[in-house]
Formats: sequence, structure tokens, C-alpha cells
Amino acid sequence: MFRQLYDWIQNIAVYLILVSAVMHAIPGKDYEKYIRFFSGLMLILLLFTPLLNLTGMAEEFTSLYKSREYEMDRKEIEDAEEMFRNADLLDFVPEEYRGYMENEEDEENGGRIEVEEIRIGEE
Repeated sequence: MFRQLYDWIQNIAVYLILVSAVMHAIPGKDYEKYIRFFSGLMLILLLFTPLLNLTGMAEEFTSLYKSREYEMDRKEIEDAEEMFRNADLLDFVPEEYRGYMENEEDEENGGRIEVEEIRIGEE
């Protein structure tokens, strides 16, 4: 019991130290309100952790999060797979090079693209 209380207080102390280090490390004040908002939400969760553990809600939240995350990842992978199946390789090739892709054994240059000049940098 005392060990759990000690761990809880230690987690809060470490979190507050990390948040103050992040607040001092950000270069501008533009994102300060967003970091304070997010860190405040995290602090509320840390404060209610013992209550959630006593009521058994911590496991419920964990399982709910994992099931939704798994479903979103699975749906994302299925959508990407369907997009790649329906995509045609020639859709990504510029129009001027499509002749080379369709007829690789061009008699004039043996199916190769010849580069006349390459410029790097400014002229």
C-alpha cells in the first residue's frame, strides 16, 4: 500500500520535472498554451490513476483503447492495400516518359532514356 503511494507520488514528481524542463526548452512562447493544456490533461490522468486502479476502470480504458486503435490500424492498412491494387504504375509516370515505359525495346536507343545534359546548382 505504501509502496503504491510512494510510486504514485514519484510519478507525479518526475512528470512535473519533465514538464518544467520542456517549458523551459521551447524557444518561443507560441506553443506554450498548447503544452500547458496537454500537460494539464496528463496531470489529471496521473492524479486519478489510483482511483481508476481501485475501481478497475484502468483495465477497461486500456482494453477499449487497444481495441479501437487496432481497428483503426486495420482499416488504414486495408485502405492502403486497396489503393495500391487499384493504382496503375503509369499514373505516376509523367506523360513524356510513358512511351518508354510501354515500349521498352525501342529500336532507336535499345529501351534506354538518354540524358543530354545535367545541371546542378545555379547558372
